[in-house]
Amino acid sequence: MSLTDIKAKNAKPLEKEYKLTDGFGMFLRVTPKGSKYWQMAYRFEGKQKLFSIGVYPAVSLSDARQRRDEARRLLAQGIDPNAKKQAEVKELKAKRDNTRSFRTVAKAWFSTKTKWSDDYGDAVWKRLETYVFPVIGDKDVAELDTGDLLVPVKKVEALGYLEVAMRIQQYITAILRHAVQQKLIRHNPAYDMEGAVQKPQTEHRPALELEEIPQLLNKIAEYKGRRLTILAIQLNLMIFIRSSELRFARWSEIDFKSKLWVIPEQREA
Repeated sequence: MSLTDIKAKNAKPLEKEYKLTDGFGMFLRVTPKGSKYWQMAYRFEGKQKLFSIGVYPAVSLSDARQRRDEARRLLAQGIDPNAKKQAEVKELKAKRDNTRSFRTVAKAWFSTKTKWSDDYGDAVWKRLETYVFPVIGDKDVAELDTGDLLVPVKKVEALGYLEVAMRIQQYITAILRHAVQQKLIRHNPAYDMEGAVQKPQTEHRPALELEEIPQLLNKIAEYKGRRLTILAIQLNLMIFIRSSELRFARWSEIDFKSKLWVIPEQREA
C-alpha cells in the first residue's frame, strides 16, 4: 500500500528503526531519534544497492517520488543513479573549488587594477605565475593559513631576492584582502606575515660635491654609448626622477603647453 503525506508526517520513532514502504523500491526510513530519510532499494549489475533520495520533510513525498522515478529511468538506461549523483557532486565541488581557488581570486583582484600600466601589470602577473601559483594557486582561499602563504615568499627569500619576496608578500596580502571583500573568507591570514621577510640592506652611495658636477656633465657629454642613454641621464639630472619613471614614460603624460609632466601613480615601481 502506497504512503500518504499524513502517514509520513505521523510516523513516530520506535525503539528500533523501521521502514514505511511506498512502491517501486522506495521507502521512508524512521530512526529511533525521529529522523526520517527517503531511500530506494535497487539492483545494479547483480548487486543490491540503496539510493538516498533526501530527508523528510525537506523532501516531500511527491518530490521523493519524482526523484525515484528519475533514478528508475537512469537504471533503464544502464546508469547507476548513485554513480551519477556522485559524479554531479564531484563536478559541483570542482566548480566551487575553481571559483574559490587562489589563482581565480588573484585574477579577479588583478582585473580591478585598471590604472596600472601594461608593463607594471605584466611584471606583477609574471611574479605571481613564477613564484606563487605553482605553490598555492589551486588551493581554496578559505583553507589557506599563514604558514601556507609563507611557503612561496620564503622560497623567493631563500634565493636572495629580498625585494621580490617583499613584493610577493604584498601581492598575496592584497589578493586575500579582495577575498575578504568578496565574502569568500572572513579574515586575512596574510596580515600575520608582517615582518617575516628580512629587509634588504640599504647601500648608501657617495654623493658628488657641488664643484664636481661640471666634471660629471663633461663625462656624460663625452660618453660614446647610445644617444638615448646620454639624453636620459641629462634629463634625470634636471628633474630628479626615478629611473623607472623615465624609462616607462609616455608622451601622453607630457603637457608641452603647460611645460608639465604628470607621472601616473601606478608607475611608481
